[in-house]
Amino acid sequence: MIDSPRVCIQVQSAYVEVQSLPEEERFVFAYTVTIRNLGRTNVQLLRRYWLITNGNGRQTEVQGEGVVGEQPLILPNNEFQYTSGAILETPFGTMEGHYEMVGHEGETFRVAVPVFRLALPTLIN
Repeated sequence: MIDSPRVCIQVQSAYVEVQSLPEEERFVFAYTVTIRNLGRTNVQLLRRYWLITNGNGRQTEVQGEGVVGEQPLILPNNEFQYTSGAILETPFGTMEGHYEMVGHEGETFRVAVPVFRLALPTLIN
C-alpha cells in the first residue's frame, strides 16, 4: 500500500454544545471532512482509521468499512463531504488517521488525515 498525492483531505471541527454535558464529562464534537480527488481517475474510499486522543492523553482507536455508512466513489476533480462526530471526556483533544482507498486499476493506497483539534471555542487561541 502506498501514499497518494492525488487525494486532498480537509477537516473542520466544531463543538456541539446542545449535545454536551460538561458536568458529566461529555463533550460532543462534530467534524466535517472534505475528500477531493485531484487525480485523473476514479478513487473509492474503502476503510477508515482514527486515533482519538482526549485532553488527558487517553487514546481510542476507531476503524471500519467506509464512512457514515458509505464507500464513496469519487470521480476526478470531484469531492465527497461528510459530517460525523466524536465524544470526549475532556473539553479538548485531537484526531488523526487515514483512509484506505482503491484506484481504478485496483491498486490500494492510503491517504493520511493530519491531526486536527477538537476543542471548546473558548479554549482555542
